[in-house]
Amino acid sequence: MTFKTWSRVGIPTLLAAAALALPALAQTATPAADAAAAVAAAPVINKGDTAWMLTSAALVLMMSIPGLGLFYGGLVRGKNMLSILMQVFYTVAVVGVIWVLYGYSLAFTGGSDFIGGFSKAFLKGITPESATGTFSVGVNIPELVFIAFQMTFAMITPALIFGAFAERVKFSAIVLFVPLWVTFIYFPIAHMVWYWAGPDAVDAAVKALAAADAGGKAAAQSALDAVMADAGYIYKLGAIDFAGGTVVHINAGIAALVGCLIVGKRTGFGKEAFSPHSLTLTLVGAGLLWVGWFGFNAGSNLEANGLTALAMMNTFIATCAAALSWMIVEWLSRGKPSMLGVVSGAIAGLVAVTPMAGFAGITGALISGLIVGVLCFFFCTTVKNAFGYDDSLDVFGVHCVGGIFGAIATGIVVSPALGGTGIFDYTTGKVADYDMTVQLIAQVKAVLVTLVWSGVGSAILYYIVHAVVGLRATVEKEREGLDITEHGERAYHS
Repeated sequence: MTFKTWSRVGIPTLLAAAALALPALAQTATPAADAAAAVAAAPVINKGDTAWMLTSAALVLMMSIPGLGLFYGGLVRGKNMLSILMQVFYTVAVVGVIWVLYGYSLAFTGGSDFIGGFSKAFLKGITPESATGTFSVGVNIPELVFIAFQMTFAMITPALIFGAFAERVKFSAIVLFVPLWVTFIYFPIAHMVWYWAGPDAVDAAVKALAAADAGGKAAAQSALDAVMADAGYIYKLGAIDFAGGTVVHINAGIAALVGCLIVGKRTGFGKEAFSPHSLTLTLVGAGLLWVGWFGFNAGSNLEANGLTALAMMNTFIATCAAALSWMIVEWLSRGKPSMLGVVSGAIAGLVAVTPMAGFAGITGALISGLIVGVLCFFFCTTVKNAFGYDDSLDVFGVHCVGGIFGAIATGIVVSPALGGTGIFDYTTGKVADYDMTVQLIAQVKAVLVTLVWSGVGSAILYYIVHAVVGLRATVEKEREGLDITEHGERAYHS
């Protein structure tokens, strides 16, 4: 079985693997060999990697506050600006608390194929000295840094959903929905896609197997099998997702579509103009999202090295290409290129490159950006108009559609023959043989699992929230604006 470069590993997992392998090693080891092995196995905390990951966590937080808030806020009418800002800020705050209480533990500890356990609830046992793995054997970063970085992913993902039913949902519904959604949808998907034992545990088990004599081979092989089985369901399917195409974008995008269908259309939809009140703020928000996305994508390498630089360059070029392709197709089809169009194209490019950022070559990212700009334009205009659903800020058309394209395309552009990195196999210590058909099947399976889990699960949660507090504001409150009716204040005074 091939193991992917996308890693989540803790020192307890490594120690457990070593303990399993110990009987096999005991028959061949000497005191000198034991000492040498202990030195070799000691994790190294790299200060440069640590500094980069601290920076990346701050960049991803900036994507939510103020980036996403301003991007979404500028797209709604002025009477609903503060409601969007409040929804995003609340989400960041409540998810941060939940992440510390039990979210990190459910996402990034062993337990089952679908969800972790509570062994690290309240961050139990984690100290400033605790280390966790990166993508290089023996190279670690402080676990608290990894916790902070992944926390910012959990914060922004549910906030993306709200754009689909902006301007008509009660704040109390958001308050109840977010904790439920991250608990039952986000944490399981993150665990299924990203959790595995990690390079240190795999490397230690492989070496133990190689060092074991005939009598210890069976025990050592069992230890290796246990390490390889310690992973999430989607990971074990063989799918790869560098920075969250499934976990973030498809996950939030399908939940957004389900939500806008259940909540229903805005009052006056199709009869009244719903023009963005400030495309200037939308551009500011988009710029902050793009800058923050370098932490999102390049930070997902967990180290500061050449692969990090590749992820950053891919994030540059795919975004530029998608912005241009959206602009050109809009210009050709509608006669004028819009600023909103070029910004939407840029976001589509960022979404598509997310799962492939550290896997694709530069050309693969460029071509992917060109394609996704056209694809998302088609869904946000032709498809949306044909079906008549009111996805207020095109969350489904950009994040879900762009995420699906990016996740599947990752299985193509990772090919070494196309300039991709290939998929590293930690059991052999080299890039594995690549089979495009096998990889594409794995990618499609990952997409389908995410769509079903999030789509069905989110629908259930929406109906629970509707039964408890109700989803929609009244028509009167919706017409007056959610800023004043839900929060008692206005964004602007004139």
